[in-house]
Amino acid sequence: MTSLAPLPQIIMEPIVRNALLEDLGRAGDITSDAIIPADCKATLSLNARQAGVVAGLDLVMFAFLLVDPGISIQLRCPEGGKISTGQTIAIVNGPARSLLTAERTALNFLCKLSGIATATATLVNAVRGHNAKIVCTRKTTPGLRVLEKYAVRAGGGANHRFALDDAVLIKDNHIAIAGDIRTAIERARSAIGHMVKIEVEVDRLDQLEIALAAGVDAVLLDNMSVEDLAQAVAMVGGRAITEASGRVTRASAAAIAATGVDLISVGWLTHSAPILDIGLDMPADRNCNRHLN
Repeated sequence: MTSLAPLPQIIMEPIVRNALLEDLGRAGDITSDAIIPADCKATLSLNARQAGVVAGLDLVMFAFLLVDPGISIQLRCPEGGKISTGQTIAIVNGPARSLLTAERTALNFLCKLSGIATATATLVNAVRGHNAKIVCTRKTTPGLRVLEKYAVRAGGGANHRFALDDAVLIKDNHIAIAGDIRTAIERARSAIGHMVKIEVEVDRLDQLEIALAAGVDAVLLDNMSVEDLAQAVAMVGGRAITEASGRVTRASAAAIAATGVDLISVGWLTHSAPILDIGLDMPADRNCNRHLN
């Protein structure tokens, strides 16, 4: 596992705070407040109900601590680490009301991001031994892109452009409206700064020839067969970065990587990866620990 840089607090905290505000509504957790005495303390454990890769532990900590700074959290595994079924990920201790109030927000982040990290890791493992990197796309949940792209990195993948202002990606609709590939490339090159790269989407080899002649930095080889991908890589000959995209699965990833492409972009990692099932549990033999004055 490579070193995973955490997201800055200034990015994470507002997202978690907004999620808590959404869940607390206008009157707070009326269920926990009504049922659980204010001085009740509890110790709960975050347990993996599936094997996978964990991501989002800092968000979990923010969720609990923003609700109640008196909560203590003991992490039992590292961010980006592999976890097995039944493994304890963290122990949380503190006022029982606060623990239950923060529970769902913490789990929503942890289960979602761990699911993305786990799905990414399966593809990374599938292409191991080849040079291709697994990358995500802009097919993300509005407002959560920074977290979802982070989870891809936690799973061993890499990020494609983060937003529309990162790089020029000329796709089929751009080409159709501009009239042709060369015109689209020339217009883009005349409008951007010297630090901005240009990538062009092609789905045929004759289009690839035009893009290469125009001197693009990268080519997105969209929905090509494995045979065409191999021919495309040979045509490029190292003159541009090659990216394969379209209907990539764990079963097909290795064959795609074997064609020699540099990148394999996968939209479903962020828009459709299943969550990793993680629960917050209280040991069956423990009751509420009332504070005695």
